[in-house]
Amino acid sequence: MRPSPHHARRARGLLGALLTSLVSLAALLTTAPLAQADTTVCEAFGSTTIQGRYVVQNNRWGTSATQCITATDSGFRITQADGSVPTNGAPKSYPSLFNGCHYTNCSPGTQLPAQLSAISTAPSSISFNYVNNAVYDAAYDIWLDPTPRTDGVNRTEIMIWFNRVGSVQPIGSPVGNANVGGRTWQVWSGSNGTNDVLSFVAPSAISSWNFDVMDFARQAVSRGLAQNNWYLTSVQAGFEPWQNGAGLAVTSFSSTVNKGSSSDPGTPGGATACKVAYGANAWQGGFTADVTITNTGTSPVSGWKLAFTLPSGQQITNAWNASLSGSSGAVTASNVSHNSELAPGGQATFGFQGTSSGTFAKPSAFTLNGTACTT
Repeated sequence: MRPSPHHARRARGLLGALLTSLVSLAALLTTAPLAQADTTVCEAFGSTTIQGRYVVQNNRWGTSATQCITATDSGFRITQADGSVPTNGAPKSYPSLFNGCHYTNCSPGTQLPAQLSAISTAPSSISFNYVNNAVYDAAYDIWLDPTPRTDGVNRTEIMIWFNRVGSVQPIGSPVGNANVGGRTWQVWSGSNGTNDVLSFVAPSAISSWNFDVMDFARQAVSRGLAQNNWYLTSVQAGFEPWQNGAGLAVTSFSSTVNKGSSSDPGTPGGATACKVAYGANAWQGGFTADVTITNTGTSPVSGWKLAFTLPSGQQITNAWNASLSGSSGAVTASNVSHNSELAPGGQATFGFQGTSSGTFAKPSAFTLNGTACTT
């Protein structure tokens, strides 16, 4: 029996609607991003990748107890963390994710290793989820080495301690405070027997932050623990647990390396020949200092940073004609708007006031945009 015109039109309408739905579904499948399934890693040194650009690693080296992590689209979480180790020794592990190279494992498409002098900025962001029923630190690691190595142990490790729970502390001993990235940190310095460790400890927990990795790399350079011709090999973010740790998570992470032509990272003026005159007036418990920078080179400098280390017992309380990063120990003075240009033979002068204890002494060395100056 032939269908009536009404039934034929209805069939054609249903067929058209079905075809339209199929076309829409096909378009959705080809354009919508596919979510990555969570991946669990329990092997001691097992790893996986996320976002096609970062490596997530279990990195369990201080215990034989089981540790499992689950990599997510945006980071990872610790799903099992058995056992404990003494808090006066090394942690159980360092589950983390990284950009760069770690023991020959390099993240996809990374620009690291890269020479510090070739990096203009290295913006990064991190967010953590913390737990209370564990002993751990939440740490961001920055690795520096004289060579562009992709394997083994690097010469200098910079650690940023975003949080610590329990009676754990960084390697070495405290050497003062520093203002880095607009935050105040307690600074520790020491060695674990294989590499130097420079740690910046937050006075209270930081759950998320956006910052420039190069601000911390410059601190290592100014303290003599690295040089501008060294290499940044990797940046890593995660946790060092001593007891338990299940539930700790990195909920988001990003790392970018921007390269430029400046020989001092982030300083447009680059390196130059220079001379520094440091005049001080000291009294019991305090001092003032007047600093004059002279460009003794043949090229102009547009933007400058002068790095030096204050002797022990000295702390800056205020300054003029310069912006200071750090008030004790390693200090970096940067130009302000009206004295940023140094023509050949030109000078810039700034000063500061501070407190002091013990025998007063002057800084012994200065570097301008990464180049050592005469005094």
